[in-house]
Amino acid sequence: MIRRTYQRFVANGRRLGAMSVIVLVALLASSIPALAQFSGPALGAGTTINRTVVPTTDPSLLFPTAREVHLATGDLITIHLYGNIEYVPTVRVDLDGSVQLPLIGLVQVAGLSLHQAADLIAQRLSSAGMYKSPQVTIQVMESPNQLATVSGEMHGLIPVVGSRHLLDVLALAGGLPATASHTITIQRPGIEQPIVVELGTDPEKSAQANVPIFPGDTILISKVGVVYLLGAFKNQGAIPLTQNSPLTLMQLASIGGGAGFEGKFSDLRIVRTTGTERKVVQVDIKKVIQGKAPDPVLQADDIIFLPTDAMKGAIKGGGVGTLLGIISVLVFAVR
Repeated sequence: MIRRTYQRFVANGRRLGAMSVIVLVALLASSIPALAQFSGPALGAGTTINRTVVPTTDPSLLFPTAREVHLATGDLITIHLYGNIEYVPTVRVDLDGSVQLPLIGLVQVAGLSLHQAADLIAQRLSSAGMYKSPQVTIQVMESPNQLATVSGEMHGLIPVVGSRHLLDVLALAGGLPATASHTITIQRPGIEQPIVVELGTDPEKSAQANVPIFPGDTILISKVGVVYLLGAFKNQGAIPLTQNSPLTLMQLASIGGGAGFEGKFSDLRIVRTTGTERKVVQVDIKKVIQGKAPDPVLQADDIIFLPTDAMKGAIKGGGVGTLLGIISVLVFAVR
């Protein structure tokens, strides 16, 4: 097919001008099919792609009842006795779950709540004849067990004695970076499904997302979605989406340094994947720039591809000299 096209080109070359020959060469180059091969594994029919994350709405999961702090091995506690400033021992829970206290000796406290442990210590002090109806309180000074884990785009182990609010934990972890999504996933021991919280961007609704965090919770901060810029743009690559405002095609083109001269402005393509279905939308970016067409709002994982016009690409790449050289060879061969 290429040989027949070449023969027709040579036959017509005698009666065409130089610029017409250039056009024919460009068309010949663009008519040659390009073959590509994908050797990777195919996706199965049941493969889940771009699964939509639904925020949790169950109030019993978002705002459960308060939990009592239970003592465990390694906790450092201080015992306070009401009306007595001299009996203030600070001890650490031993590996066997006990603490050594003045006047009463070993007391098993591991697994007990603060109230249960305080009642047990008061009972021991009373039965030993040291105090009459003592009022005991326990303060947790340090605890390797009362922690919440922050993972993903942020990392940290945040002390949580009893409970803390989500925004407080995120602030102690350093605050959300620009690459972090505002959709937070919380994995809580004893709960099968993860808790999904949408922080959003409206301060008036922040109280709804400021859920309590308990010891043992793991807070997963995912990366914000990105769009991919390919083709005849000055800068190509993955562009992160911001959480506080939508990203339009013109804004993305500006971030990418603008569309190049060699681009086919009338054939820009937005490739969008929803589940396992992929759709391609053609947009005339020139009309968008001129305000004659709406500026599309982009979504996460969109691929923006601006093809290269063969003739414009040859001109930009300095290929005019090469084309003229080919033309001279062909004209010489015809003679």
